[in-house]
Amino acid sequence: MSASLRRRQGVLPLVPDVIAQALSIFAVDFEPQHDHPRARRVVLATMVAVVGSLLANTILVGVGTTIFPATKGFAHFRVSDYGTLTAIGVVLACMSWPIVTRISSVPEWLFLRMAVVVMLVLWLPDLWILLHGEPPAAVLVLMLMHVAIALITYPALVKLAPVRPRPEPAVGSSLPLWI
Repeated sequence: MSASLRRRQGVLPLVPDVIAQALSIFAVDFEPQHDHPRARRVVLATMVAVVGSLLANTILVGVGTTIFPATKGFAHFRVSDYGTLTAIGVVLACMSWPIVTRISSVPEWLFLRMAVVVMLVLWLPDLWILLHGEPPAAVLVLMLMHVAIALITYPALVKLAPVRPRPEPAVGSSLPLWI
């Protein structure tokens, strides 16, 4: 059945064709063939992603200040600065994963692309401070920190809080409306 026909049959009846086409490009179809991840698995993945990202960023700052001694004392290399922003960003990313699993039949595909786009957008402030005189080596480390966060958070979520196959209903039984 074509996406246009499904939409006309009730999946997205009020959405104009141009918006429906844009949503389909991004695999937003509101018809997942899977169950969403379990909440406790999302919490576990979130904890792993936050701790892993903080650890990776701490290591990157340590290596960065060792390789580029002039970056020691750089304001954005304080744990209170990058730690807070890392934790907030990772928690927001982790909150978006269950939403993505509900709106897409291929959530891993969509979430990976979202992670890349968000990482690139988060490079914009890094480039801004570079243009305003911050040391290039320090900005490079900040950009690598964003890469590390993405490389830790995405697999933590899709591997530790995966979507689950939707169970097949038993013949002759009906599922409650809330499932």
